[in-house]
Amino acid sequence: MALKKELLDILACPKCKGDVDYNRKSNKLICHKCRLRYKILEGDIPDMLIDDAEKF
Repeated sequence: MALKKELLDILACPKCKGDVDYNRKSNKLICHKCRLRYKILEGDIPDMLIDDAEKF
C-alpha cells in the first residue's frame, strides 16, 4: 500500500525540515539535501527518526 498524498504533503525531513520524496520502488522517504532515506514501517507508518535513517 502506498502512502496517502495528504500525509506526503505534510511530512518533512526531521533533520533539515526540508521536503522528502517518496520512492515507491524502495518504499522509503528520501531527503536529497541531507542524503538520508527513511523507511516505511508496517501499516504505512514512516520511521522519521534520524538515528534510524540510512545514509546514501
